[in-house]
Amino acid sequence: MRRRHFSWLILPMALIAAIAAAAGIRLQSAWARSSPPGATVAAVYLRIDNTGGKADRLLSIKSDVASSAEVHRTTVEEGIARMRKVSMLHVGANEVVALAPGGLHIMLFGLKKPLVAGKTITVELGFEVSGKQKVIVKVQEN
Repeated sequence: MRRRHFSWLILPMALIAAIAAAAGIRLQSAWARSSPPGATVAAVYLRIDNTGGKADRLLSIKSDVASSAEVHRTTVEEGIARMRKVSMLHVGANEVVALAPGGLHIMLFGLKKPLVAGKTITVELGFEVSGKQKVIVKVQEN
């Protein structure tokens, strides 16, 4: 009788452990600055938490407010800030990657409308392991 009760405890515990290990990518604190009328580009910042036990990598970025999107890194060379496309963004197991001003960020190209403070936009990030995830981006005053 005791064995039977014990087996019922193991199954829920195993399921909880499996769900926690497969949690994967969490997108948090996404924001962008408002854009002036006529602007064709904007930057998006957020935090990427890989809570899963496997490394992951970003394969695609889409937004309905832009014709394309890429990850860029800002570097300062000889006193001049430059942005360069990042060909592959890796997010290690249990790692946090911060996309923030002055560093990594998502560039939206071909804006279809200005980003207005107080509004939100949606960005979809596609990961190799965790799949596609949408994040709501809050637009803040520039």
